[in-house]
Amino acid sequence: MTIFLILAPYGAFALLMLVASSAASLFTGAAICLAVIAYDIAGGRSIKILGAGSVAVFSAVGGYVTLIDPHLGVSAVKFSVDTGIFLVTLGSIVIGKPFTLQYAREMVDAETAKYPGFIKANYMIAWAWTLSMLLMMAGNMALIYVPALPLWSGLLIAFAARNSRTESEGRTLRL
Repeated sequence: MTIFLILAPYGAFALLMLVASSAASLFTGAAICLAVIAYDIAGGRSIKILGAGSVAVFSAVGGYVTLIDPHLGVSAVKFSVDTGIFLVTLGSIVIGKPFTLQYAREMVDAETAKYPGFIKANYMIAWAWTLSMLLMMAGNMALIYVPALPLWSGLLIAFAARNSRTESEGRTLRL
């Protein structure tokens, strides 16, 4: 269930970008993030770096699209979101609190959370997410600067980034 809650805002955003305005897609993503945060708080869990950062990213880009540039292209909007999430994930690593630790610590006992391998695995998973965002940004840049590329080329890069993250997570969890 946790992975669904983590990915729900991004899935809704991506699907809505195909059928709705950028602003509606972005603010829906922010609203879903807020709902997930409320669900976590109601369950006695902490507010997550990724959730709070995603609310900020979706809201900031949504505000920009609404107030400044309502004609910003789909790929540019997606690039902006991916850049924001990249900065959130990278920032969590830089400050020494990889965002994955918050989720992982809620799934294991306190003794397990102290193991060096547990911390190392979480850094590796956070790096995999960060690199995935970088690949997503590259895919969106390609669609911005080569508009003749078909939509599926961006989806192919997104799929490759998603699978590289999943594969990396599988390896790190065996440490």
